[in-house]
Amino acid sequence: MTTHAQPQPTRAELAILRVLWKQGPSTVRQVHERMRGTQDKDTGYTTVLKLLQNMTEKGIVQRDESERTHVYEAAISETRTQRDLLRDLMDRAFGGSATSVVAQALSMKRASAEELAEIRRLLDAHEKRGK
Repeated sequence: MTTHAQPQPTRAELAILRVLWKQGPSTVRQVHERMRGTQDKDTGYTTVLKLLQNMTEKGIVQRDESERTHVYEAAISETRTQRDLLRDLMDRAFGGSATSVVAQALSMKRASAEELAEIRRLLDAHEKRGK
């Protein structure tokens, strides 16, 4: 298994990170309010607070304590997190095969014409870099 400098976020932590990546630095209340409008709507305020405290200890988020209300910000980028999680999943579940990952992803949900065009563009760019 691949080791990472940063710990991988849990599913609940990823939900919070998605809010912070989209919204930017936020208070616990702002994160909680945003999560209430998603599939994570049952997550309570105190749960969000505890998760953010744990994430701060892990180095996944940073906390600005300069004001009375603490503001949290993602300490890891969305792209890096996605790459680390995908690399781990690809190694563990697909034996390191990019082909198997892509085939499985495409078989799960019909890709739109725009998505397929973007995939073709990415493949062409990847092929050009390899030459």
